[in-house]
Amino acid sequence: MPGLKSLAKDTAIYGLSSIVGKFLNWCLVPFYTYALAASAEYGIVTELYSWTAVVIVILTYGMETGFFRYVNREDKDPGQVYSTTLCSLASTSAIFILLGLLFLPQISRGIGYTAHPEYIGMMICIVAVDAFSSIPFAYLRYKNRPIRFASLKLLSIFVNIFFNLFFIWLCPKIQAVHPEWIAWFYRPGYEVGYIFVSNAISTGVTLLALLPDFIHIKLNFSASLLRQMLRYSLPLLVLGIAGIMNQDFDKIVFKHLFDDQDVAQSQLGIYGACCKIAIIMMMFTQAFRYAYEPYVFAKNRSADNRQAYVEAMKYYIIFALLIFLAVVFYMDILKFLISSRYHEGLAVVPVVLACYLFQGIFFNLSLWYKLTDKTQWGAYITIFGCLLTIAGNLLFVPRYGYMAAAWTSFVSYFLMMLVSWALGQKYYPMKYDMKSALFYTVLTIVVFVIGTNLPFSSVVWRLAVRTLLLGVFLLVVLKKDLPFAVFRKVRQ
Repeated sequence: MPGLKSLAKDTAIYGLSSIVGKFLNWCLVPFYTYALAASAEYGIVTELYSWTAVVIVILTYGMETGFFRYVNREDKDPGQVYSTTLCSLASTSAIFILLGLLFLPQISRGIGYTAHPEYIGMMICIVAVDAFSSIPFAYLRYKNRPIRFASLKLLSIFVNIFFNLFFIWLCPKIQAVHPEWIAWFYRPGYEVGYIFVSNAISTGVTLLALLPDFIHIKLNFSASLLRQMLRYSLPLLVLGIAGIMNQDFDKIVFKHLFDDQDVAQSQLGIYGACCKIAIIMMMFTQAFRYAYEPYVFAKNRSADNRQAYVEAMKYYIIFALLIFLAVVFYMDILKFLISSRYHEGLAVVPVVLACYLFQGIFFNLSLWYKLTDKTQWGAYITIFGCLLTIAGNLLFVPRYGYMAAAWTSFVSYFLMMLVSWALGQKYYPMKYDMKSALFYTVLTIVVFVIGTNLPFSSVVWRLAVRTLLLGVFLLVVLKKDLPFAVFRKVRQ
């Protein structure tokens, strides 16, 4: 229980930057859906940020996890591990910026943004700096400094939100009254571009704020250590690329699967905005991951703590299912966070929530190949899922649209989860509480079916009954697996 207590506290603190931070960023989605002229404009944002998600995985090439693996090894100097990782990421990020800007016209033309190559240029610089910054942030996690980690993450988010509001909301108002005040920098009608400008500014501010965490570090680069880390991390690169393709391939390829590009861009905007409603599940998973990954490697350094991993998985599943039900049951309220122009896509939300749930379980299961240094298995499993995702999107999206994209991800993550569990039982067996997982899954399905098929036309009555059902689920959890004694231990 002491280990779980520490994990719970760290998850709560990291959640300040991950859950609260992502929620604040998520608040920009409603703003965009109401402020942008058409859903096709949000489709641009959806597509380009999907591209950057893939590129940042390539630019970090598994070194964040590799850093945690080697910095916790007793035969390694933590300072040398940090310095070597920093030098590696700094070099590759600089090369990426140089080559990206050099071939900017060709890249812009290749992905269909010839009219606005500056969008691509800004994103190239943003993603390179973010990739480098991931290591100082990882170092803060290793040094158990969640407060500074959260503060810097929130600083970046607040700067980004401020400039989004400034350029997209305030400047048009000033333009209508005193255009001469802002004529020297503001371009009317450039709203989508200012989304990327705001991100670039926040990324630069974050890098400056991180300077104290790496500028004073004594350079102690080791080529032999880097080779060891790359051998461990490069399979994770394949895993990472395949993983992010599982998540974002549909958004990258979507408009290219239809003859009418304008309609496709609009549909992509609807799909992207509705997927953001399900991001609550991702926020919980991400906060859990920030605390869980250092916890796993630190635990493994001292002893075999498989029971702690089993309990962590159990409670992750319980709370993830609770989040699933809460989001689905309060959709009558949540849907107004995006413009009514996007409501036709709300049917994807439960499917996407389930995808994130499977993704989180898959991440928890992945510790077996990380702790046994069999990271190639992670790559194999994720490539398998990626191939399913690619095939499903190419075959079914042109006919069934974004619903096919959502269900393809569902099937892919579900099968990856099952394969990882089966292989883990062979190479690093753990007695997961399958009975509990099955019980809560069945309970969730029953509550979900009842709550989404209520014979009430009144929104108030639907919400009241769904709240009651959610309370029943929570009471079962409290009685069965979270007695109040547990809370007293966690608070101590």
